[in-house]
Amino acid sequence: MLSALFPGVVALLLMLTACGAPAATDAPDAPEPPTAPITQEPVVAEQGEVLPTSLRIPAIGVDEPELLRLGVADDNTAEVPQDFSRVGWFDRGTNPGPTVLLGHVDSRAGPAVFFDLRDLGPGDVIEVGRSDGTVEEYVVERTQQMPKDEFPTFEVFGATSSDVLRLVTCAGEFDRGERSYIDNLVVHARAG
Repeated sequence: MLSALFPGVVALLLMLTACGAPAATDAPDAPEPPTAPITQEPVVAEQGEVLPTSLRIPAIGVDEPELLRLGVADDNTAEVPQDFSRVGWFDRGTNPGPTVLLGHVDSRAGPAVFFDLRDLGPGDVIEVGRSDGTVEEYVVERTQQMPKDEFPTFEVFGATSSDVLRLVTCAGEFDRGERSYIDNLVVHARAG
């Protein structure tokens, strides 16, 4: 199904929102939960597939033993994990492209799984476990923060000839009216 939606990826990925609410005690009320919650299941590979299943980032203490499978939400935006402590893998179907992992920066309860993502720098190692039992090591090349309405969709999600990883979360100031951060943070890493 995602392969049929790939031309619309630009629209949906420009709308990466819902990355968390501020941890302050005066944080706004949480948004209403959806009436039909999205079921986010752990990544499970079919026979012959090799998919990302876990994430470890020693420099910032992230150790996620089980990634969630994410896709396209009903409103044509990219799904984000419903659980603020979890990391999700964006399943692009059969379309080639980078491995893209999404997580929250914080919640009303405090820091979330990607809270310290902004502290990663060139040379830091990221380990992604695969469904075939292997672990791929990626080396951070750079981080990039930009307004959500300037999100570099093709740079983050577009096809590439090399094995690259993108980690995405929210950043910047919190817009109380929109109940969302105004920026995104993307960590760019390459297989080492």
